[in-house]
Amino acid sequence: MPALTKRAVDAAKPKPIDHFLWCSSTPGFGVRVYPSGKRVFVCQVRVGRATRRIKIGVYGPYTVEQARQRAQEIIRAASEGRDPQREKTAGRDAITVSEMCEAYLEAARSDLVMTRFRRPKRTSTLKIDEGRVARHIKPLIGHLRARDVTRGDVQRMADAVTQGKTAGVFKGKARAKAVVTGGGVAAARAVGLLGGIFSWAEKRSLVSGPNPAHGVETARPASKDRILSAEELLALGKGLMVKPGAPPGPVAAVRLIALTGLRREEACGLRWIEIDFAGSCLRLENTKTGRSVRPIGSAARIMLQGLTKISEKWVFPNVHRDGSADFKKAIAAIFDAAGLSDVRSHDLRRTFGSIAADEGYSDSTIGDLLGHSRRGVTSQHYIRRLDEALLAAADRVASRISNSLDGKMHSQGKVIELRKA
Repeated sequence: MPALTKRAVDAAKPKPIDHFLWCSSTPGFGVRVYPSGKRVFVCQVRVGRATRRIKIGVYGPYTVEQARQRAQEIIRAASEGRDPQREKTAGRDAITVSEMCEAYLEAARSDLVMTRFRRPKRTSTLKIDEGRVARHIKPLIGHLRARDVTRGDVQRMADAVTQGKTAGVFKGKARAKAVVTGGGVAAARAVGLLGGIFSWAEKRSLVSGPNPAHGVETARPASKDRILSAEELLALGKGLMVKPGAPPGPVAAVRLIALTGLRREEACGLRWIEIDFAGSCLRLENTKTGRSVRPIGSAARIMLQGLTKISEKWVFPNVHRDGSADFKKAIAAIFDAAGLSDVRSHDLRRTFGSIAADEGYSDSTIGDLLGHSRRGVTSQHYIRRLDEALLAAADRVASRISNSLDGKMHSQGKVIELRKA
């Protein structure tokens, strides 16, 4: 059995059935000659009690020396107790980043992906995740096998998003469109999502090894501290005056957010059954932090009592009355019309907390007013009646904000009408 060389492979004659030429210098390395004349390099090794014959590649695209080097790698792996055939099959069947992301999103749609609060992801959050996967992750690294992704690959993805290489305007459903600008913050959030997807996949044995998203350099989002001054609240109050023919829903939602510190999704998704008028509170079933009881002041309670009930379920129903309204664009338009184009609904929530701090309330009280996460089982599940001091705090803060919106202020216990320009 001579050494396998280019001359020997070229000289091999086809026979009526397949036959092999084996190499004397590299035992297990050979070439399979088919009746058609096709020649394919193979490597045959023993793994435990089993014999494995692994296809290396076709002669032509592979030279003899290239095939020999690959055969030596296979022989080395077998000597270490590894199964080269199983590794080859696993490599061929390994999922791509796109497939891994789709598996994650499908699991999230079935409530199998938990947030840091150990709750399934909300529909609004899932839509954002779908956008980041479709607009940033898939176009840049979706084709890579997930198990082969390195931190360098993720870093290059982050750099590309930061530079705006995935920017564009994309069509959505029902004449909607998505405007993607990219930038440092978008890159940071895409990397954060990808890291979470890899962690989810690793727990389910879809990938293994260190998370390639860990340690990637991204821009840190600037901390937001925008709050509204008394003059800006007055300007917003003027903008909340309902004009004839204008829909009252968005106006009421903004006022509710201002008087309670609710998140926009919580206010727009409020249900009548969640309002406890007698207890002066909202008993929200589904928030970012789970179930939440929020005290409300008399100004907010009176406003809610004055709303027209156009749906048996939703305080702010959509046009079909089969779900809650969104109002995101309508609320933004209200701020813009009031000359507050840099303000959005979450700034009202921050303003509520800031005014509570100005009134001297502690961080824990402000956290309870805003519905920040509570860790105690008792506070989460058993407290049904709010503390009188907490109700008084909600009432005081709501009253102050209501007066600012209406052009009034407190002075030595009296309410004074401000002059409106």
